[in-house]
Amino acid sequence: MATETHIASRIVCSMDPATGEVLRELPCASDADVFAAVQKGKSAQKKWDTIGVRDRIAVLRELQNQLHNKKSIVAEAITRETGKPFAEALTTEVLVVLDSARFLIENAFRLLSDEPLPHGNLAAKLKRGRLVREPYGVIGIISPWNYPFSIPATEALAALVAGNAVVLKPSEFTSLVALELQSLLHAAGVPASIFQVVVGNGATGAALVHSQIDKLVFTGSVSTGKRIAAVAAERLLPVVLELGGKDPMLVLDDADVDVASSGAVWGAFMNAGQTCLSVERCYVHRNLYEKFLQACVEKTKKLRVGNGMDSATDVGPMIHERQLRIVESHVEDAVSRGARLLTGGHRLAEVGQNFYQPTVLADVNHEMRIMREETFGPVLPVMPFDTDEEVIALANDSEYGLAASIWTRDNARGEKMARRIQAGTIMINDVVSCFGISEAPHGGVKSSGLGRTHGRFGLQEMVRLKYVDSDLIPEMKKVWWYGYGAIFARQMQAFIDSQFARSWPQRLRGALLSAGVLRSKRL
Repeated sequence: MATETHIASRIVCSMDPATGEVLRELPCASDADVFAAVQKGKSAQKKWDTIGVRDRIAVLRELQNQLHNKKSIVAEAITRETGKPFAEALTTEVLVVLDSARFLIENAFRLLSDEPLPHGNLAAKLKRGRLVREPYGVIGIISPWNYPFSIPATEALAALVAGNAVVLKPSEFTSLVALELQSLLHAAGVPASIFQVVVGNGATGAALVHSQIDKLVFTGSVSTGKRIAAVAAERLLPVVLELGGKDPMLVLDDADVDVASSGAVWGAFMNAGQTCLSVERCYVHRNLYEKFLQACVEKTKKLRVGNGMDSATDVGPMIHERQLRIVESHVEDAVSRGARLLTGGHRLAEVGQNFYQPTVLADVNHEMRIMREETFGPVLPVMPFDTDEEVIALANDSEYGLAASIWTRDNARGEKMARRIQAGTIMINDVVSCFGISEAPHGGVKSSGLGRTHGRFGLQEMVRLKYVDSDLIPEMKKVWWYGYGAIFARQMQAFIDSQFARSWPQRLRGALLSAGVLRSKRL
């Protein structure tokens, strides 16, 4: 039995969560395999960097072309491993990556180019400065199962175009999608040593964290993120951490109930609620509360739950039994504490073992787990509020701060309120789709993580910033070098007056008294 357990621990099994079919079994990369992959990337990275940004952009352009041609194949692979509807695989995964490539193709050269840095200090006017952006070396990426293509791909494309090598450790539940990404990148011209996938379980991820990578990008749970941060701190390894959310939806008293309820239903149930940006808390003004609940229930009951490969399916399965049990426990806790179960709340065993009914709960409160812990399932918990001040306090009453949405007919009101919500992204009259806006940074505050991915800020995470300063008169000794003395001190006082005194006469006097500073240098 011990031998069987040991062997099993070295195998990851890719399964279709809708049918339970085993798609493929793959061996786990050992610690030695992971360390070797990182070293291989280090050895090849300099050459990759040397080819220049324009040539790497050309590779991204070819990747974009390859992915466009294989969009249906890739989307089907995603659906097979995650269960999400084929249409969602196209929109939230394939389309997102195509547009991310578009953003980098259009902007990477400009954003990665040297940047002149003007000097405002008069003492530094005879210098020329510039900011130089250099790749870290090898970027390690640990990606989750809920978006197994768009999350690692958007991060990897930014890392690659910046001149880094990448070693990706995907979730053990979605290894095949990661290998599909690797195949696409290699076919587009990324050398095999520059983008590598190490398949495995948690031990494989731990090996990557302990390897000689130069930066780590991790997407996953808060608990795992904290452990990774602690290990990274031992050698000051830079990290980007995206650790999930408990995103609030605020429906104000002037909101369009029909539009807001449709947004809530989609935002709570797309990808079976297994989205870090999904609506996990919904607050509705009391004047709209019952009407909103009625609309949500009616729309939820119309959703078709089934296999994601069926074009009629709106909501697919959960990824596995363990996640389904978390959802069940949250719903049971809420109902036991007084929440009203308006629809759903049960497994759909007749459809398959991993299916759960889209569920709407009313009269929830912050004493319930479902309003405090990340549920990550197809549940929409709704709570009433009376004032803007109250709902802002409720929205901020969470350890998470990834995103939020505000629903109002008055955009100015929504934007003003958005400044008071503690989150990395606020959407007004929409939800979740911020992830697909390639120009927008993705990331949160509080326990939702550190750093950003996507857009120019995500690209900047993939480079080290270096300042280079050139003196324009190299033959001249600098006035701040040795040769201090009383005269030099008075001249420096006068020089400071010439720059920062509040009155112009004092500035002029300071300029005259400091004019002879060059003659005071003895060394």
